[in-house]
Amino acid sequence: MLDFTGRVVIVTGAGRGIGRAYAKLLAARGAHVVVNDLGGDPEGKGPSSEVAEAVVAEIKADGGTAVASADSVTDGAEAIVSLAVETFGRLDAVVNNAGTYRLGDFRELDPAVYQDFLDVHYLGSLMLSRTAWPYLVASGSGRIVNTISGAMTGQPQMVHYGAAKGAVYGLTRNLAIAGEEHGIKVNAVSPGAGTRLMDLAGPALPPGTAEFMHEHMPPDLVAPVAAYLAHPDCAITGEVLNAAGGYVSRMVVVNTPGIHDPKLTPETVAERLAEITDLTGAKP
Repeated sequence: MLDFTGRVVIVTGAGRGIGRAYAKLLAARGAHVVVNDLGGDPEGKGPSSEVAEAVVAEIKADGGTAVASADSVTDGAEAIVSLAVETFGRLDAVVNNAGTYRLGDFRELDPAVYQDFLDVHYLGSLMLSRTAWPYLVASGSGRIVNTISGAMTGQPQMVHYGAAKGAVYGLTRNLAIAGEEHGIKVNAVSPGAGTRLMDLAGPALPPGTAEFMHEHMPPDLVAPVAAYLAHPDCAITGEVLNAAGGYVSRMVVVNTPGIHDPKLTPETVAERLAEITDLTGAKP
């Protein structure tokens, strides 16, 4: 059994859905959990501390240990980390799960929307990880678990969201390198689950997708993957694991063998495109 007794974990966006499942599983395995959630709607509007507090109450009712934080990841990294350290005396892992969501045509969305999504998804993950870093180093087995999305590879009406998640992917890969000398492992989850955000995504997905996900892909089947990545026994770093409905797989970006031509011309690229893009022998 992967035990978290004595370890302190921050989970952002832990008031509902996937984040709530993370927090409850970690607490059930013995972790002291900082349940962070702004408590607003999917766009971050209408914040309320009651959302995080309700999850803390559930954890305590089950015999676990947790404390609530309603700070925003966009400007509250210091407060979130300080709460963890002042309450529990240390910090061992950060699960960057907080996010906002909406659909929209990239030509019609105000530029401020793109900045908002970067602020929450990318900069929120970056600044919380940066603030937590000294404590993760001191832990000796610090862990960071980020959240990306298949939308980063392209989905209708999700340029703002998918691009921000792509930035988190790059952050994950680079923090993994930065953490190697300190024993810090940094990975990401690409989750699939029936949540309120999935309901909003419904119009951009094939008909019936959201309903199927609610029935067959509960958040509880994503949580074990994040819990493993947050545990000292986690053996990987710089990786992304897809998790949905009990299925787990590795997401990779690969390089094909391609071609080599010292006299390369645009015409050569056009003529040999099939060779360039052939995945045979491709490697991460």
